[in-house]
Amino acid sequence: MMHGALISIKAALTQLKPQERIVAEYILDNPELTVKMSVQKLAQTTGVSEATIVRLSRSLRFKGYQELKMRIVADLAQTSRTAMETDAYQEIQLNGMVSTLIDSISHNNMQSIQDTLSVLSAEEVEKAIEKLGKARKICIFGVGASAVIAEDFMQKLTRIARWCTAAFDFNTQATYAALLQEGDVAFGISYSGQTEDVIRSLGIAKENGACVISLTKFGSNPISDLADIRLFTSSMEKSIRSGAMASRITQLNVIDILYVGVAQVDYEENVNMLEKTRKAVAISKRNTRTD
Repeated sequence: MMHGALISIKAALTQLKPQERIVAEYILDNPELTVKMSVQKLAQTTGVSEATIVRLSRSLRFKGYQELKMRIVADLAQTSRTAMETDAYQEIQLNGMVSTLIDSISHNNMQSIQDTLSVLSAEEVEKAIEKLGKARKICIFGVGASAVIAEDFMQKLTRIARWCTAAFDFNTQATYAALLQEGDVAFGISYSGQTEDVIRSLGIAKENGACVISLTKFGSNPISDLADIRLFTSSMEKSIRSGAMASRITQLNVIDILYVGVAQVDYEENVNMLEKTRKAVAISKRNTRTD
């Protein structure tokens, strides 16, 4: 995917170092001018060193300034300037009409998924699918809203006979992590990337040789910095952040991608497993057929 530079900058803005942030804000305000500038000219214009611009590019997961410019060009080609100047996310009006609520929340969820496509690396997703598909054991860690995502992923992987468990508090996470070894996977989910329990648990898993996969918001954070494979989402909804609304939808979308990716590695066998598990739980479902 050759666009996504502007979304990446917006998502990482608050985590950048002061000098890097000066450049980032200039780029967001002047993307058309930026793509015409050499690294020397941009450094002179923003009053920073050329090394700062290179560091910024790499902080955004690009190889260098030239790739950053190429991605900005692609952004400009994909989206009109008017759309870029308008915040794509809608403010949620808690006292508004129900029809407005439906439109705003649905719009923000779809926008978050679209933005995530700009920061989610296909290469990293492929690596994650390979590791998950071959893992002896998979432990998924999440706290709070992320625990819901972790439980969903565990349920999906269990249905295709992957040895998988999920833990939602530090004591349980640490216990599982201590028993992992090379060939196992510890999968940490935290939108902020700063959940202390998950950081500590992943650290224990890594010390024991497990592959660490992270699912966090885009940018540098303690959990993604710890991971061997980094998966990112993007959600910049403007309000009710404690509800983790659009960010939760983007995480579930990535989980679905990983699940289907793992399932298709051995498609016939996994279809059989899904059918077996479906039949096993079918008896618990109420028979609503009428004669």
